[in-house]
Amino acid sequence: MALEKNWQEHRYEVAKQCRYLLQKPASLSATPTLIVALHGYGQNPEDMLRLTRLVVGKDEIIASLAGPNEQFLEPNLASSTVGYNWGTRNHWDEAVRLHHSMLNIVLSTLPSDLGIPSARTLLFGYSQSVGLNYRFAGTYPNAIGAVVGICGGVPKDWEESKYQRVTAPILHISRDQDEFFPAEVAAGFKQRLESHATDVTFRMIEGPHRFPSKAGEIIVPWMDRVYA
Repeated sequence: MALEKNWQEHRYEVAKQCRYLLQKPASLSATPTLIVALHGYGQNPEDMLRLTRLVVGKDEIIASLAGPNEQFLEPNLASSTVGYNWGTRNHWDEAVRLHHSMLNIVLSTLPSDLGIPSARTLLFGYSQSVGLNYRFAGTYPNAIGAVVGICGGVPKDWEESKYQRVTAPILHISRDQDEFFPAEVAAGFKQRLESHATDVTFRMIEGPHRFPSKAGEIIVPWMDRVYA
């Protein structure tokens, strides 16, 4: 028998401290690029920094953000490692808002601190963060210079008019054995992205839902074209 609902939900906000890891090479090029990297569900900024560096090279400036929510990854909480995520479906609107707020703070301060124009920023996401990053690009299209999404999805509401036209180039990399975003679904991502984006490159590569270590063969030439 269901309990009678005799309570009301009240919400309030508190200040939350968020963090990112910054890799800044000792020697910078004359026209450096800032890569803002966001990890997948249950991962951490240390791993995302390592993976991003693996595919773009160690001489790039990389800011690797930690997701705002912590979680234990193993049953034994006393010894479990800790991962981070960007939110759950129960409060997805709040998760989107917090993600946008985090990126707006980072992208409004870090590029200017480094002397890098917004046109030379790259929003780089893997898995869960990909769809959130597309939402951000469609909401704040002038805040970033380009977007890379790996093994993630396109937002379900992407075709809605609330998103603005995105002129920043987008590179989306899917995998043909991805258990979360099947190849037959991912095959339509390019056309869907193009409903709000003017420059979309799509690649389907072999493998399951894993960060592709050889993605640099696709990403680096694409970056050379975008930032030429």
